[in-house]
Amino acid sequence: MTSQTEIELLKSYQEKLIQAIGYLDYSYQKVLKLPTQFAKLDQETLETWESFSARFSRVSDLFLSKYVRLYVDMHEPGFRGTMIDFINQAEKMRLLHDANTWVEIRKLRNATAHEYSDQAFDDYVQKILSLTPKLLELKTVITP
Repeated sequence: MTSQTEIELLKSYQEKLIQAIGYLDYSYQKVLKLPTQFAKLDQETLETWESFSARFSRVSDLFLSKYVRLYVDMHEPGFRGTMIDFINQAEKMRLLHDANTWVEIRKLRNATAHEYSDQAFDDYVQKILSLTPKLLELKTVITP
């Protein structure tokens, strides 16, 4: 049975996610106009990319580590497992449409793009750019 505390906590996560998604969208709109090749970046542009990457990570972490875990716990109190298990369970519960995409998002969140080798950076930003729309769509998933 779902407690009032769990419902309030889920609402709190929803509010935090909506705010974080707004910040991510702002950064996303900025980086769409920037070069994606490390060799072409100056200090200011690199800082903008770092901010975008941090916001991508924050939204994915809030959603997967907080919201999805609590959502699954509320509906399946005895469920236990790894983050990948929770992602798969959320897909079975129809909270997520494609578990593989969310596993990839989780891996990117865990990736360190701080080495700044040209190719690693270029690949990383291309991946987060292509997956950001999934994170922005969360507004429709998390609101009743």
